Amino acid sequence: MRKLIFQINVSLDGFADHTVAIADDELHDFSTERLDDLDTILFGRVTYQLFESHWPSAAKDPHATKSVIEFADKINAVPKVVFSSTLHDVKWNNTRLVKEGMAEEVLKLKQGTGKNLSVGGLRIAATLAKLSLIDEYWILVHPVIVGAGRRLFENTKERLNLKLAGTRTFHSGAVALHYLTERNP
Repeated sequence: MRKLIFQINVSLDGFADHTVAIADDELHDFSTERLDDLDTILFGRVTYQLFESHWPSAAKDPHATKSVIEFADKINAVPKVVFSSTLHDVKWNNTRLVKEGMAEEVLKLKQGTGKNLSVGGLRIAATLAKLSLIDEYWILVHPVIVGAGRRLFENTKERLNLKLAGTRTFHSGAVALHYLTERNP
């Protein structure tokens, strides 16, 4: 069975937003490596629209570094599934829209063959975590305090036991925390 992996950038005070990330070449290289283990990315509408507005043309930016171009090429090539009841269509290449039956679709994808799956976005990740469908968490904690925003796991009510599988420290001071879900603690 394929694993479902959630990766997110957070500030030291627990706010999850793409703007908290120290998006240097080292972080882009790390994220590109993470894409090597995936063959499908799952998005909710908000995160899909954020990524779709930037990554399809990012490699054409004359100021883009080699690391950004490599990440852009990989994320543009990987198949993507967007779960949304409000979107009418999706324009990013290799993307399909699913309007209902998210849990069933994710279970079907997990039971399929291939590499792992990734989920992007707070709302969709919270829903999938509540359904016990996320197998791994990569929490990238950045050395910034932002004081406001959406907190990671702010609407989670049930306890979720995780086991630390590893860490990685970046030159920027960011730390990647890799956790595995403990199904039967």
